[in-house]
Amino acid sequence: MKAVVQDRYGSADTLEFRDVDRPAPGAGEVLVRVHAASVNAYDWHFMRGDPLIGRGTMGLRRPRTPVRGRDFAGRVEALGAGVTGLEPGDEVYGEADGTFAEYVCARDAEVGPKPANLTFEEAAAMPLAGNTALIGLRDVARVRPGQAVLVNGASGGVGTFAVQLGKAYGAEVTAVCSTRNADLVRSLGADHVIDYTREDFTRGGRRYDVVLDLVGNHPLGALRRVLSPTGVLALSGGGVYEGGSVVGPMGLFLKRQVVAPFARGQRLLEISARQNKANLAALRELAEAGKISPVVERTYPLDEAAEAIRYLEVEHARAKVVVTV
Repeated sequence: MKAVVQDRYGSADTLEFRDVDRPAPGAGEVLVRVHAASVNAYDWHFMRGDPLIGRGTMGLRRPRTPVRGRDFAGRVEALGAGVTGLEPGDEVYGEADGTFAEYVCARDAEVGPKPANLTFEEAAAMPLAGNTALIGLRDVARVRPGQAVLVNGASGGVGTFAVQLGKAYGAEVTAVCSTRNADLVRSLGADHVIDYTREDFTRGGRRYDVVLDLVGNHPLGALRRVLSPTGVLALSGGGVYEGGSVVGPMGLFLKRQVVAPFARGQRLLEISARQNKANLAALRELAEAGKISPVVERTYPLDEAAEAIRYLEVEHARAKVVVTV
């Protein structure tokens, strides 16, 4: 099968489009014929082996998983032993390493039926980003109707879902983005928009019940300044993180651990977005009810996946970029 393969860490130039063996599903796995796979910051961090501290799990000298890609949508090709509830031909979506390929093997626990009202491209845009937003707002911040929620990085992959989820949960949502993305986040339901090129939201006078930080470009003290006395700061690390290429988001998370015990009523929390069938089902139900809709900025064919990652990394892509297979 064709796949986008990487034998060493580096820029998008290290990615090669070539033939590799088609995987076979083991026990508890699903073989999926991939129709679309989306691009995430996850992909270029793994591509570059960044941050360095993460290479213990990514692979010390080269990527442990040579095929890039994490999200997918496609059709079930075959089932491994012990997998129930799915049949060959079923339309599915989910997460697995190595999705920039014609086929991928995914753990059954990270595969679910595709939302019926979404195309494969739209469905592929949802698992990782949608799940991060879902866990951040529903589980970590526990957003309630009437709360004031600020999303920093509102026009990105996770942010576009977070704005919609905040509104679905009945919150008043303030979106932080650049000038060119203001209309986009308003179209997703944002009640207020702060253009970060003109205004620093951490120096405004308003306070929020929840701050969802998806960028990591402000010190903890500045973020706490806009939190209500009992507010929640939910940190994901983001793509532009404090700590640089050595420790990455761990720098910000370590500071959170030091500061959190002294926060005096404010809660400073991290988002750990592990995928599962229940969350895929929740996202599917929200999509089919029209409460969330993936935004796909552009698509690339599989043999141009390197360009897709390069675009996400250097062009500040809005919403989601998708690779079609």
